[in-house]
Amino acid sequence: MADIFDVIADGTRRDILRLLLDRSSAGERGTSVSHIVTELGASQPTVSKHLKVLRDAHLVSVREEGQHRYYSLSAAPLDEVDDWLVPFLDDSGIEGDGVAAALPDSAAHAAEVVGRAAASAKHALENAFKRLPGR
Repeated sequence: MADIFDVIADGTRRDILRLLLDRSSAGERGTSVSHIVTELGASQPTVSKHLKVLRDAHLVSVREEGQHRYYSLSAAPLDEVDDWLVPFLDDSGIEGDGVAAALPDSAAHAAEVVGRAAASAKHALENAFKRLPGR
């Protein structure tokens, strides 16, 4: 199996993971290859190649219905990335020199949720700008 960091280093694979996450959050039970192709503006062979890498890394699962395949996010392998990042966030001052540690648990959780939402919104805007004609 490929190193998880190598797998997520590719921007197209990260875009696929983000799309699957967004669709899962919207209640979708899976996303077809053709939908991924349309959303990313990539060729079907390119998307299929990246989906195979993601499948091999256990980051996506596939459900077959007739001739169609529906992909869903399997985020558990990303725990390795999370575990690797946490010491940098806790010890480097990125969290505001211990400010997060001084917050009550509910406030710290709320701050984390807001931060993740802001990062998600930034990512969505960046992708929207990439799709504009003339870019």
